[in-house]
Amino acid sequence: MLVLRSSPASPFGRKVKLSAAILGLSDRIQVVDADTLNPEDSIRQQNPLGKIPALILEGGEVLYDSRVIVEYLDHLAGGGRIIPNGAGRFSALRDQALCDGIMDAALLQVYEGRFRAEDRREPKWVDHQADKVRRGLAHAEAHLSTPGEDLHIGRIALACALGYLDLRFGGRWRESHPRLVAWLADFEARVPAFAKTKVTA
Repeated sequence: MLVLRSSPASPFGRKVKLSAAILGLSDRIQVVDADTLNPEDSIRQQNPLGKIPALILEGGEVLYDSRVIVEYLDHLAGGGRIIPNGAGRFSALRDQALCDGIMDAALLQVYEGRFRAEDRREPKWVDHQADKVRRGLAHAEAHLSTPGEDLHIGRIALACALGYLDLRFGGRWRESHPRLVAWLADFEARVPAFAKTKVTA
């Protein structure tokens, strides 16, 4: 049995869970919550960075981060399933990088509010991260929002990015990105694990 160290709200952990579901590997993975702020949590021994997600293999070796883990899962499933072979591989990886960047920028905004006292927060830094999200969403609206597309890793990452923005930013992105709203509804209908991995707090 593989062991996934993650947390319910992690968009990167969700990316791994959705990938596993699409690949038919969910029943081979036990999900164990990790507390990255707790120095006693074994995540710091499993991943020296203390970050999630981390995947513990059956022999004890640990893989991290989400990009490495989903590549491994795709390999387990025979390869070329969610990470295409050939020319399509690099566009899928590029789209994953874009959507991972949206998630990173969103997380940094959340962390600024969570870990800094209000009088020590830096509005310019928050705006800098928010602008990355805005530009990323504008690109996704224009180029990644056709319903029914192949469920490669770039699209899985996009769904996780939008889901995280729903969770932490009240879904405000929906007001100005109607094509992405329709795309996400199509994705959710095609991937039941998206609803199953949704958290509300």
